[in-house]
Amino acid sequence: MRIVAAMRISAPILPLLLCAMLMLPVSASAQTTTEQEAADTPGLVDRYTNAAQELVNESMGYLGIRYRFGGSSPETGLDCSGLVQAVFRNALGLNLPRTAHEMATQGDKVQRQELKPGDLVFFNTMRRAFSHVGIYLGEGRFVHSPSKGGSVRVENMASAYWAKRFNGARRLLDEDGGGETNAAITR
Repeated sequence: MRIVAAMRISAPILPLLLCAMLMLPVSASAQTTTEQEAADTPGLVDRYTNAAQELVNESMGYLGIRYRFGGSSPETGLDCSGLVQAVFRNALGLNLPRTAHEMATQGDKVQRQELKPGDLVFFNTMRRAFSHVGIYLGEGRFVHSPSKGGSVRVENMASAYWAKRFNGARRLLDEDGGGETNAAITR
């Protein structure tokens, strides 16, 4: 009977104890190998994140620019690959190939569930693989220059149209965020 009474008294305190335990620092011996490796390479994640953020920020500056087939200048209009080229050149100083299909051969292949901001996403919009490209922004969204009559905009990859046409993705940023993963990309 005393045990039951003690449990009733401490039951309201249990959530407070759990919260306090969660706030305690984790000892070094409890770190996983990945956490320890991250601690041993300070700034690694920050460098990747900074380069990806530069790409995202730069791409937002092109919102509303009209689509133009073959366009490679914000002043006269951009097509999908012209947009990607301009963003990577102006944000990171990287020169990419001209077409979406050529861009699809660069960098490292990435699975859809592993996408990170700054990755290139490819779609089949013209009944051929890798005919359209955009830049992944995070949270299932990408920026692209869609088609005649449109302008650079952000869309959701989960929408029926884009989900059905998704071809794959490539990561051009290396893990230290310092640039390209493929020698064909030049600075």
